[in-house]
Amino acid sequence: MLQTLTLATHSREELVDITGQVAGVVSESGVKNGLVSVYAQGATAAIMVQENWDESVQTDVVNLLQKLIPRGVWLHDRQDGNGDSHLKAGLVGPSETIPILNGKLGLSTWQNVFLCEFDGPRSERRVVCTVIAEGEA
Repeated sequence: MLQTLTLATHSREELVDITGQVAGVVSESGVKNGLVSVYAQGATAAIMVQENWDESVQTDVVNLLQKLIPRGVWLHDRQDGNGDSHLKAGLVGPSETIPILNGKLGLSTWQNVFLCEFDGPRSERRVVCTVIAEGEA
């Protein structure tokens, strides 16, 4: 099963919790055990599994990446001013694969799935969720 989530982002750089939407796709699929691939379409967005107990971890991730990859110093900035966004997205990566266990996301208590926006705000970001049942090839 394949389903595309469409959502808006509200800041230039932010982590958006999409765990509920991904869990909904898994539930709708009816798959008991397998995998779900969560893939961000776009060269300046990424997917991350991270803690969501409070917003401090998400803020720390954004702050760390801003310090590691500052804005305005990259060759690509000459084209459209978002060289840092491409580098951050590439470093984090476009996808995560999460096990499905007994019909639910196989995340631990403190793990959630995040869309990482590095070049927002955007009125439309697409995340492709592909559900694969155990035993499928």
